[in-house]
Amino acid sequence: MSPTVSRSKPAFRAKPNRPERFSALTRTLWVLFGAGILGFVLYVFAVSINFLNLFGRMPNLKTLENPKSELASEIYSADGVLMGKYFRENRTPVEYQELAQSTIDALVATEDARFEEHSGIDPKAMARVATGFVRGGKNGGGSTLSQQLAKLLFRTREDLDDGRLNDVPGLRMLITKTKEWILAVRLERNYTKREILRMYLNTAEYGSNAFGIHTAAKTFFNKRPKDLSLVESATLVGLVNGPSWFNPVRNPERSRRRRDWVLSQMRKYGYIDEPTYTSAIAKPIKLDYKVENQNEGIAPYFRTEVSKMLREWAKDTEHDLYADGLKIYTTIDSRMQKYAETAVADHMKLQQKWFDAHWKGQQPWRDENGKLIPNFLSTSIKRTERYRALQARYPDNPDSVKYYLNKKYKMKVFTWQGGEKEVLMSPMDSLAYYKRLLHAGFMAMNPLNGQVKAWVGGINYKYIKYDHVKQGKRQPGSTFKPFVYVAAIDQGYSPCYQRPDVATTFPAVAGRAAYTPRNFEGSFSGRTFTLREALARSMNSITAWLVQKLGPETVVAYAKRLGITSPIEAVPAVGFGSSDVSIYELSGAYSTFVNKGVWTSPMMVTRIEDKNGNELRVFVPQTKEALGEETAYLMTHMMRGAVEEKGGTSIILRGGFKFKNQIAAKTGTTSNYSDAWFMGMTPDLVCGMWVGGEDRSIHFRTGSYGQGSRLALPIYGLFMKQVLANNKQIGISTADFPKPLQPLSIEIDCSRYYGGTRDTIPYEQKLNQVDMQDIDDEDI
Repeated sequence: MSPTVSRSKPAFRAKPNRPERFSALTRTLWVLFGAGILGFVLYVFAVSINFLNLFGRMPNLKTLENPKSELASEIYSADGVLMGKYFRENRTPVEYQELAQSTIDALVATEDARFEEHSGIDPKAMARVATGFVRGGKNGGGSTLSQQLAKLLFRTREDLDDGRLNDVPGLRMLITKTKEWILAVRLERNYTKREILRMYLNTAEYGSNAFGIHTAAKTFFNKRPKDLSLVESATLVGLVNGPSWFNPVRNPERSRRRRDWVLSQMRKYGYIDEPTYTSAIAKPIKLDYKVENQNEGIAPYFRTEVSKMLREWAKDTEHDLYADGLKIYTTIDSRMQKYAETAVADHMKLQQKWFDAHWKGQQPWRDENGKLIPNFLSTSIKRTERYRALQARYPDNPDSVKYYLNKKYKMKVFTWQGGEKEVLMSPMDSLAYYKRLLHAGFMAMNPLNGQVKAWVGGINYKYIKYDHVKQGKRQPGSTFKPFVYVAAIDQGYSPCYQRPDVATTFPAVAGRAAYTPRNFEGSFSGRTFTLREALARSMNSITAWLVQKLGPETVVAYAKRLGITSPIEAVPAVGFGSSDVSIYELSGAYSTFVNKGVWTSPMMVTRIEDKNGNELRVFVPQTKEALGEETAYLMTHMMRGAVEEKGGTSIILRGGFKFKNQIAAKTGTTSNYSDAWFMGMTPDLVCGMWVGGEDRSIHFRTGSYGQGSRLALPIYGLFMKQVLANNKQIGISTADFPKPLQPLSIEIDCSRYYGGTRDTIPYEQKLNQVDMQDIDDEDI
């Protein structure tokens, strides 16, 4: 039997099925790709809704439809002149049609050449950036204009990075970029291309405190945006990616190279041809550079005072004065403001010259006896910010404090010769220099409606910001006397009432010594004067007698009735201005006499509008019946005596300045000539002014220079010369003070009142008989 041989079948081997393998791989890749797309979509969606607060806030629909960038609020005069701005970022928006085409073309060519082709995200630009990143180099930016606008408008890298994942290394920039993509697409859906361009140019920063193309054009070229040339547009567009780096003032050559690159981009994308490009790069950058700031513009002291009121209003109404683009319309007349500023500057420049000559070689800080005040400067320096800062820095080292107070530095100081001057001074030198300066304040208001028409708070706002109209308060001297006389008139005394010029003594009371006020000359004539003459001559003797008769409390009561809010002490010296008041208060009080006895609070703002012109607030002045109409008229008649009566303290207005219209006035001078005052009134304008040193111990030594009629009154004369010369253009009347509708109950022609026994010449005729030899030409 033969052996059986068994053969096993060979194992089956399937042939490779390559199409099936590729099909599986493809499916896997598609799944991964789909998952990636889905994950990316879910990620973008999660970012857009700030899922679990992981990614940080996103602007809501309302914010997106009304994106808010900080806009400067503008303040205007009553005659429509832009006075200045309130801002953190100096930005004023413009419309698309107000832009130069060269600016738009330069921006698109430089920042987003395919701006018209994409919908917020440019895939080609992103691919170019990605390729450059992979290759290890740079290949330009990938952000579109819409993305850049989103970054500017919504501060994606400052305000929207508060999610939990934003602190994870590497994720913060990805999340921020994602937000900018989302916002860019949303912006493109909500706004036209033109609107996006306009918003971008209005929002961008250009350096030098210029935000937005309007402010940039004004700052660098003193032009409106639509008036920019090709070269100027290229220069400004070149600034947006590096406002400091490419600043044409600090880095002119770098700025020029950047400008030329912008022009080359415009040539590259067909916005300009080769000859235009060649011509443009050959031109220099011609600047007309001036940075806007709060120190400049019309009425800076006034604007600062208005801002205090506006901040309170904004706080109560949830507005932002420095960012909401408000329009504030004030009562100031820009022409009268200019007249006032010029009058103050011209007069104070001359007075400072005389003051320096008066104290040449001597220190002017003196006590009541004329003796030099010891350690005046070393005591004064301790009230300065610099001293407090040095004390904080060297709390236990007085020698170091002293060293730095006496170390000399280069600094700029205010001067009347050219405005400012660079000097080498120590802080102590600077203090001594500024202490020698005379200061001034001036205010003009319409007494009929309370509107403030001019406000000069000091001699130079940039260097001396202290306001002497409302912030500063000093003893008013004889400008307080009308409160005594109005109380007397109101209680039955006539302007023609006679009183001899003799001493009146207030007896000693409760530890206070007996008090006998003396006249300016220091003596008493014994002659008899009417109350009108006594007020015209500012006679202390008759004022003292009235205060004694009426009582100091009555004088205080009338001052309060007429709007004086500062504390007034009811003492015998009250009638001579012993308590401090402000120009602002006195001007409002005097306005009562002109306005038929109705006190009207000084008014600075008429209305406020939002950035779209919608009215937010209309202001009306406070008023109250303070005096009868007849009493008010009698007071204007009384104070006209200062200008009309021979011997009147303000007669120079008639004889020197040649004013022919009726003016009621009152001068004021405090003891030692520390404060010089003047109040002037016409039927529709009341003016108050003060001149003096920063400290009461700094003043002229004689009345020849230091009295109100010499040191303060000329400001009024210089101001009114311009006002009256242009009265028709600015709407100021030259008519007489209007008489009450009802006949007066008393006689004010004192010649008839006394049966002709004192003086048979009527007052109006006496004006023509003033002895002009009584007026010194130097007083004009």
